[in-house]
Amino acid sequence: MDKREQIIEIATKLFSERGYENTPLSVVCEKANVSKGLISHHFKSKDGLLREIFSKTTKLIVEINAIDNKNQNPNEQLAELLESFFSQLESDKLFFHFNMNVIVQPKTRIVLDDLIKERSTFILKKTKEIFDKIDANNSLINSHMFIAELDGIALNYLGIYEEFPLEQIKDLIIKKYSKQ
Repeated sequence: MDKREQIIEIATKLFSERGYENTPLSVVCEKANVSKGLISHHFKSKDGLLREIFSKTTKLIVEINAIDNKNQNPNEQLAELLESFFSQLESDKLFFHFNMNVIVQPKTRIVLDDLIKERSTFILKKTKEIFDKIDANNSLINSHMFIAELDGIALNYLGIYEEFPLEQIKDLIIKKYSKQ
């Protein structure tokens, strides 16, 4: 792993665990064993590093949604999307912690406003494309509800309940959306 990727990985972990505002750049430098100058060279600033991490997580979301599912009906597409979401939620808590933390903190929302809007628009568009095939008249509201449901599940799993029945919730929500 090169130094740039190492900085991104360590900063993601620290921003997830401590929060962006509570993580001085000096701590990132210390943990990554790099100078502030190297971070400035690659990312210009702490805000630039945050934007790079957020952009990288957005690329991962885009890749997940790039699955070729033209041969599936919309309910199968939703089921596959849910399988992917739950698999990633369980295997990459850091990714979800990072995203949850930066989206709810006022300072990071300001720094990332354009990227958050871009990502949210992409997710809504892709979700709506599926729901358009199920119920075109209500596809926008169904898309918003679907996204909110997944956000709520992630929030509860990551930050509220120590014992969360993730597998059972996954099974129920897949049944719910594969029946529509």
